[in-house]
Amino acid sequence: MSGLRMAVLVSGGGTNLQSVIDAVEAGTLTSQIVCVISNKETAYGLERARKHQIPAHFINPKEEGYDDKLFALLQGEKVDLIVLAGYLKILSPSLIQAYKKKIINIHPSLLPKFGGKGFYGIHVHEAVLAAGEKESGATVHFVDEGVDTGEIIIQRKVSVEAEDTAESLQFRILEQLEHKILVEAIKKLEGSN
Repeated sequence: MSGLRMAVLVSGGGTNLQSVIDAVEAGTLTSQIVCVISNKETAYGLERARKHQIPAHFINPKEEGYDDKLFALLQGEKVDLIVLAGYLKILSPSLIQAYKKKIINIHPSLLPKFGGKGFYGIHVHEAVLAAGEKESGATVHFVDEGVDTGEIIIQRKVSVEAEDTAESLQFRILEQLEHKILVEAIKKLEGSN
């Protein structure tokens, strides 16, 4: 089997994207990344894609027809799996319906805790520390019409250390968990394809 045709959507630096690129190039994943799409023109994730000869697309969210352009691009590339890797824009219900159980997201908390509107990036880790949580982690889940409410595919934990700052916790979760479980989740979906 040749694996899935993936589109990876990013809004920022794309370190999770890089972990998927590395896994594809190492043969850990049989899938291929057919395109990387961003809603931010300056997202470093687009540069990462170009460095690996992966088509990189910026779609301006301020222009009319954003959802239609995104859908047309995904259809044109015959995408089987959409991977949201730090993509900070809510997908339209029609796109979610068209790709039901074919869109996954990585989130830096133990969902359902610290998910939903406003919980992204460093804000998640600040909230975890403010709540006095003893553990945190990362979750890969299917995307549904809610925000961070879809069925969980994989979830892993780390302990919150007494000396943790939001930045140190963010870095540890990214390095130790996110990069690994995103690849594991894709591998799991390859197996069920």
